Amino acid sequence: MRYAQWFFGDKKYAKKRSENKLAFRVKKHQSVLLRKLGQSDMRLQINKVTNLKIAVKKINGILIRPKETFSFCRLVGLPTKRRGYLEGMELSFGKARAGVGGGLCQISNLIYWLIIHSPLTVIERYHHSFDPFPDDGRVLPFGSGATIFYNYRDLQFTNNTDRVFQINLWLSEKCLEGELRVDKELKYVYHISEKEHCFLKIDDRFYRKNEIWQNKTQRFSGALLETKLIAKNFARVMYEPPNYAEAIANA
Repeated sequence: MRYAQWFFGDKKYAKKRSENKLAFRVKKHQSVLLRKLGQSDMRLQINKVTNLKIAVKKINGILIRPKETFSFCRLVGLPTKRRGYLEGMELSFGKARAGVGGGLCQISNLIYWLIIHSPLTVIERYHHSFDPFPDDGRVLPFGSGATIFYNYRDLQFTNNTDRVFQINLWLSEKCLEGELRVDKELKYVYHISEKEHCFLKIDDRFYRKNEIWQNKTQRFSGALLETKLIAKNFARVMYEPPNYAEAIANA
């Protein structure tokens, strides 16, 4: 069904890339390549860097023109050994395991964070259903990423504006870096905030929940124009958090 949608559906998918950066930056972000994640195999994280380099080449410079839709899975394709991908760390039911192409969610997480700081419309996004590791220098709100699993779980967004947008990605010595650019300066600025964050204990299991909100303000005056709920997250926690509230199941 996914292939039928890609090739015979009515969506026009973004596929043109440009080495020239568009004039205005909307948002920039970076994430650390190698982290201390519990007892995970560092070899898998090192392999992940190779996987990121391959996938970045498929996306870097992509233009999302008016009425076009960005599809992560369509652009990157199936990660296989034949295409140079290695076994990296991937999460399955809250546990870290080895998988060819593992680690590509780091790119989709970064792209999603960029996109929610813009007027682009997210039409498909899945949040992680498990929180496997305690926060280690986390700077973004919990649940502000997007999980990918080719090709069942995709990250897609559509450009319903009259502007042309561009995603640029690259790897520095220690970080995956990315930016969202646009051909004409936007009149509005978008800020992301977290609300209702807490840990819960239900029937000897731990959970984490929060809400992600987007605030739209005028660029020059700073006047708040719109506040919108963009995501509600609820995930199983695979560790004991330092603070939590007791809750009753189905309450």
